[in-house]
Amino acid sequence: MENLIFLCIAGFLAALVDSIAGGGGLISLPAFLMAGVSPHLALGTNKFASSTASFTSSIRYAKSGKVDFSILKMLIPFTLLGSIFGVNTVLYIDQKYLYSMVLVLVLFVGVYSLFSKSIGQEDKFDKVTKRSIFLSILLSFCLGFYDGFFGPGAGSFLIFGLIYIYGFDFTRAGGNARVLNFVSNVTSLFMFALNGKIDYLMGLPVAICMILGATVGTKLALNKGTKLIKPIFVTMSLAVAGKMLASLIV
Repeated sequence: MENLIFLCIAGFLAALVDSIAGGGGLISLPAFLMAGVSPHLALGTNKFASSTASFTSSIRYAKSGKVDFSILKMLIPFTLLGSIFGVNTVLYIDQKYLYSMVLVLVLFVGVYSLFSKSIGQEDKFDKVTKRSIFLSILLSFCLGFYDGFFGPGAGSFLIFGLIYIYGFDFTRAGGNARVLNFVSNVTSLFMFALNGKIDYLMGLPVAICMILGATVGTKLALNKGTKLIKPIFVTMSLAVAGKMLASLIV
């Protein structure tokens, strides 16, 4: 019971942060591991709970008009394919081989966003081009794979990538990132379920708390906009990098 209460609190906080700026996996996944859940079961159960949160925040962002379905309809299939490959890979390959590369990337995202005063502050989206579609398809597939394979930091990468490619502000990038993140979460969830890597009795109460966290977080993000999102985005990006660096050292 103590472990379950701990996981529910961690799940609420993770979903709240993740719906604002990504990086919630930094809180929820280690919480499952600290509760004594085996790594693969922790990944699967975390996907089960976090999928409910990403669905909740995706719906709220869509209702607010911060989601571009004309763009997402081209990206979602590649996110789905990437997630399938990612989960199939994680079940057979040690995750440590991704650590060094992802550490450098997420550290760059955090530091660049910290020192760039203009990034994500204004919505500078003009039009969709062949270049932007190609880059966003590549981004969607790679991050779908990464989210299925490992996960933490995927939302931050998506937000940063969509800002760079389309000129979105943080709020609009966050809305589109949540939908893509939901697709990769559900795809990964399905693959983990097929392989029996989900503890539903543990995951259900955590999922309920994550829905509550996502509801609060999305409301805060939509009301406060980039003034709230950017500092949390930078903090979570650097926190993910710090956690990964600590894991390498230890």
